[in-house]
Formats: sequence, C-alpha cells, structure tokens
Amino acid sequence: MGEYQYPMNEDWSTEEAIDVIAFFQTIELAYEKGIERDVLMSAYRRFKEIVPGKAEEKKLCNQFEEVSEYSPYQAVKKAKKQAEDHKIKL
Repeated sequence: MGEYQYPMNEDWSTEEAIDVIAFFQTIELAYEKGIERDVLMSAYRRFKEIVPGKAEEKKLCNQFEEVSEYSPYQAVKKAKKQAEDHKIKL
C-alpha cells in the first residue's frame, strides 16, 4: 500500500472516510496483485453512495491518481467489462 495521503472530504463521517479509503485500497490491489471483480465493484458502489456526484468523484480519483499513479477510472472501467467471478489485474 502507498506511502501517501488518501483524498478526503472533511464532511464525511469516520465510517464514510474508512469506506472511501477501502475503495482506494481495492484500486491499489487491482494494480499490485489483482483483486476479485466483485470486491472492487462492491467497494465502488459504496464509494458512489458517499460520493454520488460525477465532479467530486472525478476530483477525488484524479487526486488519488496523482499521488499513487493508479487510475481508479481505468480499474473500474476494466471491472465493468469483466464477467462476475473474474479477477481484475492492471
């Protein structure tokens, strides 16, 4: 896992912040080791509950990509194209 700060929003509850970090960690796993599609998509669905707006999603994902060099957009895009019970590796 990265040695960097995850993008945050001060309005989130502790639980929401933990869930957003968990989503970014699934992206890291997708790049570093591979992750089950369903795990990534479940984390993404929870992320979208917390960050429903496209503009904020894009801003947070871009911030994460800047510090980590991992693209949440590319990982989710690949996961959406894969069948269930499939491992995602970028």
